[in-house]
Amino acid sequence: MTTENIDLSNSALILIDVINDLDFPGNEELLPQIPALGENLKALANRARKAQIPVIYLNDHFGKWRSDFNQTLKNCLDNDVPGRELARLLTPEKDDYFVLKPMHSGFYGTPLQILLNKLDIKQLILTGIAADICVLYTANDAYMRQFNLMVVSDGVAANTLDERDMALKKMNNLLKANIVSTEELLDLMQAFLVDPD
Repeated sequence: MTTENIDLSNSALILIDVINDLDFPGNEELLPQIPALGENLKALANRARKAQIPVIYLNDHFGKWRSDFNQTLKNCLDNDVPGRELARLLTPEKDDYFVLKPMHSGFYGTPLQILLNKLDIKQLILTGIAADICVLYTANDAYMRQFNLMVVSDGVAANTLDERDMALKKMNNLLKANIVSTEELLDLMQAFLVDPD
């Protein structure tokens, strides 16, 4: 697709469920996708920070109602789990935001809407896991709240590539999301850099 008409003003980069032990049944096809996903998201998060685009970690609390984001991160980093390297690559920086969610959608039972309003965000750049579940449900709820949507095709993963591709198609067709690659988004962010390289 052409990206020439996409404006990144008032955008936020949303990293969904990337701080995750990835230790669950059916992860066999997902795990081989994780190294490339991690590198893509690390590049996007670093470029977003330089472009002063807010980086928001939207993370499941995995049913641990007494946990917090730092504890979830510590559990991933300190234990020998499949998601350890992804958590290491994507450890948040001090100016990043994080919101814990109890269910699939990042809007359900969370302060995400309040945070986005406070930051004057009009467009969400969605990335993360799983494209066909938490990314899709968050995209749906964002669309109903009249946010513009962008989804990074190689910045999302699902248990299978077919499930990922089906979710991307739904978000594009039904939710009017612009689907872009990591490379395309990095190029778009270049114009917003405070100190271009």
